[in-house]
Amino acid sequence: MDTNAGRNIVAIDAIPLRIPFSAGGRPDAGPWGGRGMKAVDALIVKVTTEQGLTGWGESFGLTAVPAVKAAIDHLVAPLCIGQDAALIGQLMHRLQVAFHLFGRSGPIMFGLSAVDIALWDIAGKAAGQPVHQLLGGAGAGSLPCYASLIRYSDPELVRQNVRRALDEGYRHIKLHEVRVDCVRAAREEAGEEVNIALDVNCPWDVREALDMADRLRHYKLHWLEEPVWPPEDYDGLARVRKEGGIPVAAGENASTLMEFQHLLQAQAVDFVQPSPAKMGGITELRKVFALASAHHATVMVHTFYDGPGLLASVHSSAALGNRHALVEWRYFDLEAQLYGAAGIPVQGALAVPPGPGLGLEPDADVIRDYRVAI
Repeated sequence: MDTNAGRNIVAIDAIPLRIPFSAGGRPDAGPWGGRGMKAVDALIVKVTTEQGLTGWGESFGLTAVPAVKAAIDHLVAPLCIGQDAALIGQLMHRLQVAFHLFGRSGPIMFGLSAVDIALWDIAGKAAGQPVHQLLGGAGAGSLPCYASLIRYSDPELVRQNVRRALDEGYRHIKLHEVRVDCVRAAREEAGEEVNIALDVNCPWDVREALDMADRLRHYKLHWLEEPVWPPEDYDGLARVRKEGGIPVAAGENASTLMEFQHLLQAQAVDFVQPSPAKMGGITELRKVFALASAHHATVMVHTFYDGPGLLASVHSSAALGNRHALVEWRYFDLEAQLYGAAGIPVQGALAVPPGPGLGLEPDADVIRDYRVAI
């Protein structure tokens, strides 16, 4: 008797989407510090089994979408077709081994992450349980979010958008500014009771980071994220954490469990930020939760996306996170939402979907209207 009848993977479809957005910036400058980014490029992945179950995953996207789609179409998918969708851990291990010669980060790992998330969606649907139940069960029906703002590079725009987020019920804000006057404006607008984190995206050497920490300390940041270039300089990051006087967060650029082990062993972070759409999906993400717990660090999952990758982080944080866990909400005004209103925070909190698998299905009309050819 064939015990895996109907469970084999028969199709993998990598679907590029481009959805216009605004973000409370000047229309003449364009969002994100005037770089003119006015649409979000995303890559969602549909995996189908013989018995007709479908699962949805997501790769980290933006300008990497064409490279990740090529990796999925020509490398990852051919090795997945015909494999048992239920043996997620075994399949992901075999694929990581098969592709290690091409590097342990970037498009191939992003593609593996998307497929892994889709397979967990299928596993939940096959079991009739939400993913968070497969991971041990959710402790709450919703999770608090932080509004992850774009970089405005303008104190008045920062002030306006912090106020906008506060008025919508958020009590946790993350900035992407690199100027002290912008951070000052955010703190003045938010007051002392609101948590403000700052993500600077790896711009400084260690000495520069320490100098900036000295200037930023007054603003009582919840954390300072990725202050050091290169991001894998964990010893340098540990020095900033030790001497800078501000809690440190990092990890979205780490892509294997070993990198997270090195990051945590270096005592480089207070908050560790695995990105499920980059570093292996839910299979690897749950291992980082255990590793972080052993090193007394809090997992703050990186979720700068709005599709299945976001849902993967919500389910994982609900089941495995501690009481300090927050969900990153990309504070964009998208022209269309993949999950409609069900995927949008209410009063600064996002519901943990109770349905089987990831719990929400992408809107077919949104996929049709915003799918692009590559």
